Amino acid sequence: MSEPLSRARALRLGLTIAAVTVLCALPFYLDAFWLRIGLFSMAAAVGAVGLGLLSGTAGQLSLGHAFFLAVGAYGYVWLAGEPGPGLPTPLAAVLAVLLAGAAGGLFSPVAGRVRGIYLGVATLALVFLGHHVLLTADSVTGGFNGRSVPPLEVGGFSFSADSELTLLGVPFGAEERLWYLGLALFAVTWFTARGLLRGRPGRALVALRDSETAAAVMGVDVSRYRSAAFVVSSMYAGLAGVMLALSFRRVVPDYFGLVLSVDYLAMIVIGGLGSVAGATVGAVFVTALPLLMTRYADQLPLVAAPGTTDGTVGPTEAARYLYGASIVLILLFAPDGLHGLVRRLRARLRRPRTAPPPPNATSPTPSPEPAVRAKEPTP
Repeated sequence: MSEPLSRARALRLGLTIAAVTVLCALPFYLDAFWLRIGLFSMAAAVGAVGLGLLSGTAGQLSLGHAFFLAVGAYGYVWLAGEPGPGLPTPLAAVLAVLLAGAAGGLFSPVAGRVRGIYLGVATLALVFLGHHVLLTADSVTGGFNGRSVPPLEVGGFSFSADSELTLLGVPFGAEERLWYLGLALFAVTWFTARGLLRGRPGRALVALRDSETAAAVMGVDVSRYRSAAFVVSSMYAGLAGVMLALSFRRVVPDYFGLVLSVDYLAMIVIGGLGSVAGATVGAVFVTALPLLMTRYADQLPLVAAPGTTDGTVGPTEAARYLYGASIVLILLFAPDGLHGLVRRLRARLRRPRTAPPPPNATSPTPSPEPAVRAKEPTP
């Protein structure tokens, strides 16, 4: 192993350890508002990673991601709550993720045969169908008003504020406890997704995205891999739905609409298609921006505070305008997203600069040859 390579790996390991240490220490210093932003961002990042695998790596357009988030969220609420089976909450969370994967498996024959805009329209139908079911199946979903989310309990430890817990003089409520759960689930998502992309399935999906004909010639089962990508993406979305349900503490049908699916598309486009880190950055940006603008609306120009009707733009609409403009700028100047932009800047900084030759250095100059050779005299 070369010395620069080992040094780069050591630096990467050190940065990873430092980042994990900082993230684990944040609940001791941040208030509940910033922790909620972090929880929503981690849940969105898990779902964005799943959509990135489907749309960025496998090249399949999906507008139905919100449907699978709803399956995960409502599946957990029904399986763990009353009315419902009342299962232990860890088992309910696992079954909710598997239920989202099963829903993706039922749709996978369509995903295996249809692609492009046709697949996007087919998945769009899932959002409207799911929203209708959420509003009409009152016994399961609670109808328009939704349902309360049972808190997660593992081994007698509750991820809620019902029991008092103090660490190092800091009271740990629901946000502080869920923070570490979200970090653990996001870490599992990060490493499994990166392992999938670096392994044989990831290479097959990339080949499938670039050219189905070439992938089939190389022995890739096109239909099976496209269906498998849809199932895996649905399971990541189901896990994100469970995390969102635990963070919100109440689920309502209106949240899981078409706007949420468009938000997830914005996340992977802004961050960078086919990149786990890019999907994470895009998820944090799209999730945190409206919340920050809502809190600081009274300090921002041309943004109305929530609840006022003075004709100006609300913070949510202003946030959508901003990341809509961000999408346009990304498509124009950085088509591979923020992750690709950072990668190019890093490569440019690492590129060695060639030093100019010293001024006193002399090199022998070859004598110029005549452009036209003189004609020999005729004897």
